[in-house]
Amino acid sequence: MTYTVKRGDTLYGISNQFGVSVTELARLNNIYGSLLNIGQVLEIPNSSGTNPDAMFMYTVKKGDSLYAIARKYNTTVNKIIDLNHLKSTDLFIGQVLRIPEMYTKEEDMVMVDFINYVVKKGDTLYSIAKNNNIDVDTIKKDNNLINNNLSIGQVLKLRVPSNGVGAVEECFGEEYIPNEKYIVKKGDSLYSIAKKFNTTVDSIKRKNNLKSNLLSIGEELII
Repeated sequence: MTYTVKRGDTLYGISNQFGVSVTELARLNNIYGSLLNIGQVLEIPNSSGTNPDAMFMYTVKKGDSLYAIARKYNTTVNKIIDLNHLKSTDLFIGQVLRIPEMYTKEEDMVMVDFINYVVKKGDTLYSIAKNNNIDVDTIKKDNNLINNNLSIGQVLKLRVPSNGVGAVEECFGEEYIPNEKYIVKKGDSLYSIAKKFNTTVDSIKRKNNLKSNLLSIGEELII
């Protein structure tokens, strides 16, 4: 069985969708990190279903906490502590943790779409949640927020369920959209281009290997 990677897919989400181990999925496809490419064809292990003993490795990033990691991967702080024999809840950047894998039943998986929302002056998580008919906890989970603080210009992902109900995060990717080229014009900025194409400044910089926010008129960008 094979699966073609779509925009928004992650190893964790694909493994959850098919009920297989992240470790097994990575090993079968010779993947040595977490990076996937749109259009990449993955071999899916034949064994599927719930495997509560399976685990995958997670590398701690800046801003991570045990609570945030546990919540993101549908587990508990105590389970992570026990699995890694941790003496405290302190983490350091680059630390590798074993995370127990939890799977979601197929009937509970619902396709979910996201829109980008740019935080404006006066916005709060509560006001954004209320205006978009979403609860605050869902916004925090979808954006890996560890507190309620927002910054003007910050881009948030807001979910728009296709069937009007909640959904499991990262179970399915969005429809594949080919890369688009854009020629920088006078007055353009990374922020205005990102907003125009419903993406983020960081995504454009990463796709084009940009080291700063400076642009040149006539420069060709991959969106």
